[in-house]
Amino acid sequence: MTVMQAPTYRRAEYHGFDAGGRDFVYLVSAGAIFEIDADVRAVLDRLDGQELTHAMLVRELVSEGRAQEEADGLVRELRQARLIHLGHGMPVAEVPQAPPADFPLQALVLNVTNQCNLACTYCYEFGADKIATPAGKPKYMTLDTAKASVDLLIAEAVGRKAVHITFFGGETLMNFKLLRDVVDYANAATAAAGKAITYSLTTNATLLTPEIVTFLSDNRVGVTVSMDGPPELQDKHRVYKNGKGSYAVIEPRLRTLITHHKTRAITARVTLTEGVTDVVRIFRHLKDDLGFHEVGFAPVTTGEERAYSLDGNGMDSVLAQFNLLAEEWLEYALRGESHGFTNVSETISELISGVNKSHPCGAGLGLMGVSPSGDLSPCHRFTDADTHSMGHVSSGIDRAKQGEFLAKGHVEAKYDCQSCWARPLCAGGCHHEAFVRYGDTGHANLHYCDWIRQWTDTCLRIYGVLSVRNPGFLERFAERKGLS
Repeated sequence: MTVMQAPTYRRAEYHGFDAGGRDFVYLVSAGAIFEIDADVRAVLDRLDGQELTHAMLVRELVSEGRAQEEADGLVRELRQARLIHLGHGMPVAEVPQAPPADFPLQALVLNVTNQCNLACTYCYEFGADKIATPAGKPKYMTLDTAKASVDLLIAEAVGRKAVHITFFGGETLMNFKLLRDVVDYANAATAAAGKAITYSLTTNATLLTPEIVTFLSDNRVGVTVSMDGPPELQDKHRVYKNGKGSYAVIEPRLRTLITHHKTRAITARVTLTEGVTDVVRIFRHLKDDLGFHEVGFAPVTTGEERAYSLDGNGMDSVLAQFNLLAEEWLEYALRGESHGFTNVSETISELISGVNKSHPCGAGLGLMGVSPSGDLSPCHRFTDADTHSMGHVSSGIDRAKQGEFLAKGHVEAKYDCQSCWARPLCAGGCHHEAFVRYGDTGHANLHYCDWIRQWTDTCLRIYGVLSVRNPGFLERFAERKGLS
């Protein structure tokens, strides 16, 4: 005779943290945050390191003074919330589903030129770690190629109400005439297709003129400026081909941009390298002295050790300063004010949205890059890299190559991610970073794992404090970011 054993419960995978004097858990399977009380904590503690049947769990809760009906209802409620679930021996990671093969395109990054008037020493596109193979290819995108790109975006954006184009380089403004013509064409084409469109561009700001600024403002083009801080830090790596620094050239142009571009926020994007790690000082200069609306930071992408690489001590220093600015961000938020530290804002946006990523970003999925020749790639960082081509704007997306890329990049394919509680937000990290560091776009960025977990915990605590002390800010933040 077969004896049927009663099913047991086990704890779901979560990360616990305290904030604002309250207990919270970040539920990995759902990318969701729950505030928990003493009763919930009692259930989770009972299931720490063991599995119990429904009856056993209820009995233990009753033994602590809870009514039978109350204990039974609590267990059922926690199962419905997925904080506990049926146990089958060792826990099995819950994996987000892969997007469908016909997932609609939403954005294109048009590399309007692969030429640049600067020679930044750490440049991933032209420096020691470059993967681009531009020999024999066009240096500037033509209008025909750009129009074909817009047409492809509209055709592949099935079901999308709005699409987006980012203009990129090289130095984007070296092909400003094309940018201007593309905006005219795309405005008409998307209107005819019944879709809205938005624009952004990345620039080193050396070629900005009052006329360009007026165009960008009139057409609501978001602007991100690649800049590394005050003069001695900016001029350490962001130099002209003759070695001359770029700060003196861009500073007056930035003031014109920030003063006269009134329709979109102006953002600075800082690359952190050896010797350029004074995060707080850089933030103060860019935000307070120059007037950028938002400032974001990212460590340099490098393969083997370079002179400009950040070592472990450098990354620890960066994280400590990130935490200082994060505390400021929270102080501002508690007063209902915007601070401008993009790294916090982006993570809080993802926490509000409850993201549970199958892939680190939209590369090769909702977003693709277009080279000056019209080749498609997973994103702008793979532009002109023959080994990462995904078709052409004239012939469409190569679904086989796209599928191969996305299969490798799925978080389920990354063994090291399966035991990490931060994987819903990270999903293994940047594909390009993985290729440069490990030679494989599907490799987890293991060199950042501890850093990412610590930073995510910091942002979770910020979210928790706000949910207790100023929940209205989170609601307004969500509305402003279009998350609600």
